[in-house]
Amino acid sequence: MSAVKLAIVYYSTYGTNHAMAEIAAEAARAAGAEVRLLRVAETAPEAVVNSQDGWKAAAAKQKDIPVATPEDLVWADAYLFSTPTRYGQASSQVRAFIDTLGPVWNQGHLANKAASAMTSAGNLHGGQEATILGLYTSFMHWGAVIAAPGYTDASIFAAGGNPYGYSHTQGAEFDDKAKAAIGHQAKRLVEVAAKLRG
Repeated sequence: MSAVKLAIVYYSTYGTNHAMAEIAAEAARAAGAEVRLLRVAETAPEAVVNSQDGWKAAAAKQKDIPVATPEDLVWADAYLFSTPTRYGQASSQVRAFIDTLGPVWNQGHLANKAASAMTSAGNLHGGQEATILGLYTSFMHWGAVIAAPGYTDASIFAAGGNPYGYSHTQGAEFDDKAKAAIGHQAKRLVEVAAKLRG
């Protein structure tokens, strides 16, 4: 049987979600998945991005990563979205990408596929759970099957105990606990996708 095809779709302003997506991609490949690491297109004006050194540097670092398209989600057996939290919701860039998916959703191409999400915020209780749950609402509209990490591995407790999906506090180190929790979520998503695909 062919490998599970996983689309990791992320947006990252300062590099946090980029790092999370890279960790997830490595774990998913180790679990046997074929992975497309994809960034969501920037919608902020270039002048705004360039006015902040951290944002400008992160954008330059990610410039060679392919931009996500609706066709990438048609290709995939599973999706892992990663986004910064913006006032308890996904970033506007991710929401703008989701708004482009109407035609493929209407054709049923997003249904019956495993989906999971991760996020980050500048402080510990900055809306991470609300952001992930908001993405899951969209995934449910698609007919996707939510594959949250739950409390299915000790790494979830060790990294802060978020059963909805990994959440990171910006500026904190990506230590072994964080990497293990992200890795477990990615591997579980691949496993669920393989079972759904039959």
